[in-house]
Amino acid sequence: MCTSNLLEVSEKTNSVLASLHRKIGVLCVMAGMLTGAAAWALDAPKGPVVLQVTGLIEAHNQGKVAALDMKALQALPQKSFTTQTPWDQKPVTFSGPLLRDVLQLVKSKGQHIRAVALNDYRVKLPVSDALEHDVVVAVQMNGQAIPVRTKGPLFVIYPFDSKKELQHKTYYERSIWQLKAIEVE
Repeated sequence: MCTSNLLEVSEKTNSVLASLHRKIGVLCVMAGMLTGAAAWALDAPKGPVVLQVTGLIEAHNQGKVAALDMKALQALPQKSFTTQTPWDQKPVTFSGPLLRDVLQLVKSKGQHIRAVALNDYRVKLPVSDALEHDVVVAVQMNGQAIPVRTKGPLFVIYPFDSKKELQHKTYYERSIWQLKAIEVE
């Protein structure tokens, strides 16, 4: 009986420690963002602008806007994952910079972002999603650039298969394709 209780306490302690470790990691990333320490320079776009970031940001390259071309997004570290989506029959491989790296690049200071699609569809998501999950601003699907007619050129996508909690309509609704702008609030 005592061994059983000790085992339960040990499992609960490990669970609490794992949760605390994740939270400390998120706080460290947030602290890095708040200090404004970006690892990448924000140059003026040389190609067509594919993403405009406005709002509570400190890095600008066109007035009060951070205008990013595809080259700027591809210069960031790239993350790839394969996941099943509600919109595709087979799992899809998405590649692009992590949303948190894009936010760090523009020295984001907000708690929420409003993502805007080419058709002006808007969705609001917490910055904490970008910090806690490997949310990607996909520039490729299955190794190919994403044409506008198939959800491109940019697609904010969650790694749905990585955590059961992400397989929920909340996160499906926060994914937005044909991304053109981010407003940091």
